[in-house]
Amino acid sequence: MKTQDQAQDINYITTPLTPETIAELRVGDAIRISGPVYTARDASAKRLAADLSSGQAPIDLEGQLIFYMGPTPAPPGHVIGAAGPTTSGRMDAYVPDMLSHGVMAFLGKGRRSAETRHVMQANSAVYLAAVGGVGALLSRHIGEATVAAYPDLGPEAIFRLVLDDFPAIVADDIYGGDLFEQEWPKWTSSPPAAS
Repeated sequence: MKTQDQAQDINYITTPLTPETIAELRVGDAIRISGPVYTARDASAKRLAADLSSGQAPIDLEGQLIFYMGPTPAPPGHVIGAAGPTTSGRMDAYVPDMLSHGVMAFLGKGRRSAETRHVMQANSAVYLAAVGGVGALLSRHIGEATVAAYPDLGPEAIFRLVLDDFPAIVADDIYGGDLFEQEWPKWTSSPPAAS
């Protein structure tokens, strides 16, 4: 579901996601995400892709958003430690498997490869970007954090988080728009690095 705060020009979305919500998102939209999501990092994304390929999925990915993040330990009185995004491109190889099992969005930082953007567009999925380096601030938008799979991986385990107005921006939409490509000329005279 998506609602919009006209005064602030912010789109509010809730998970699990629907095709209708995804279809309304456009590159550059400022969004706030609420609801359950799952995390993944290098080790857990690799293991999840292997488990999905063998029919052993430890979690239901239908309509889900995957947040590329590995939290730090929770300080006393908090549900989670720092919760900043990690570089998404490292997980590009696992995107097709996740999409084939119902994932509709990915959240992280940095640009995705051209191939990954094409696969996401073909599967009507979006890529959302969060600001890196502010994990302690972002953790304030997480109301619950529990290990959902692969506890042996420590901070790289898959966590189920419940987000509350988590801030992000639409970086790649289902219409072929790419925020990095669109905005790069405003900040530099050289083209974005090929990916």
